[in-house]
Amino acid sequence: MSDEPNVKKQKNNDGSAVPPLPKGWEKRMSTSRGREYYINRATGQSQWTRPTPSDKSEETSSSPSSVHCYHLLVKHRDSRRPSSWRSEKITRTKDEAIDILKKYRDEIEQSTDKLETFMKLASEYSDCSSAKRKGDLGFFERNRMERPFENASYALRVGEMSDIVETNSGVHIIYRVA
Repeated sequence: MSDEPNVKKQKNNDGSAVPPLPKGWEKRMSTSRGREYYINRATGQSQWTRPTPSDKSEETSSSPSSVHCYHLLVKHRDSRRPSSWRSEKITRTKDEAIDILKKYRDEIEQSTDKLETFMKLASEYSDCSSAKRKGDLGFFERNRMERPFENASYALRVGEMSDIVETNSGVHIIYRVA
């Protein structure tokens, strides 16, 4: 007996039942391609193939109730508040901030201990007050951070570092630890 009353069961071509979509996924129709695709509402990830419960994106990004991340923020003159504990008035452009973060990211990627290098750079160069905690934001749940930051954090696997993420606060790199 199904927990979903009045839901018509879909069948595969061989007559077997199509399993329900994993939590967080929905089926949509591409108007430009005229075919179905699937999107993970939590991460924004989309794909043409039907997701299965074992898809990594489901296990790692939409299932945890909270994540624990470190981050390194570089503000620019168009940031919401273009000042920090490091500088009273930030005058760099967004492109300059992105270039700075790319160098930090490259340095971290080249390191044998990525998290340790990330924490060292965050404590020295992050424009966020979390620099005094080596960039540690602790655990946070959904709807606690700006949407691009949240989406990137939840999309990361534990031990993975993000690409550059832009928010109203500036540009970030994020390292998920739990």
